[in-house]
Amino acid sequence: MAAASFFDLSDKVAIVTGGNGGLGLGMAMGLAQAGAAIAIAARRADKAEAALAALEEKGAKAIFVETDVADRASCFAMAQAVADRLGRIDILVANAGIGEGARPETMDEAMWRRTLDINLSGSFFSAQAVHPHLKAAGGGKIVMLGSMTSIFGAAGAANYAASKGAVVQLAKSLAIAWARDNIQVNAILPGWLVTDMVADAKARAPGFDEAIVARTPARRWGEPDDLAGTAVYLCSRASDFVTGTAIAVDGGYAVM
Repeated sequence: MAAASFFDLSDKVAIVTGGNGGLGLGMAMGLAQAGAAIAIAARRADKAEAALAALEEKGAKAIFVETDVADRASCFAMAQAVADRLGRIDILVANAGIGEGARPETMDEAMWRRTLDINLSGSFFSAQAVHPHLKAAGGGKIVMLGSMTSIFGAAGAANYAASKGAVVQLAKSLAIAWARDNIQVNAILPGWLVTDMVADAKARAPGFDEAIVARTPARRWGEPDDLAGTAVYLCSRASDFVTGTAIAVDGGYAVM
């Protein structure tokens, strides 16, 4: 069998939560180029229009399903809508998240709960919702998005670090629970990538940009499409015996 076939996602259907921009769209583009049909599950339909156009320009079949990942019922409705419209579900990339932060002594309850609800509970509810569909398909792939803060602490974002550390443990737990259903569950830990979420930090903090580049062996910030190859690997049959792992895609930042 040709090596390329290990990464072929033709006839597969992938859901990417928060896939209407940033890292989610970068991974969705990679999956689409490998042959998958893409369902973008997100809150903003207006933002999804450009994402759908970009995917369709690459020849991909793509749909949008309005979804609030913090709402369990919304996640289950989304999964059923994707199955109804595209015929099946094979892949979930649980990418949707927010990056709010504050010093722990000043953080209010609303910020704490909002971050955990979207980043952690949203990943869990999305996985719960697709599980019966993946099982019915004979197996599937779930990829969850952690962060460098899954490894390191964050003085100004304890809520975010807690949520992303928990996402890795969630991926491990689901990997164990659903191995019998031939479902592999893994996590990607993005390093410092150029997204709207970090643009403000780069602009507001003098020296921040230079400090990140100096610590990163690759000597650059990452781009959303730097996640595409790892996402394709973890969503393809090339990774059928890989589960419960967390792969850093960070240009070497974590090992410096």
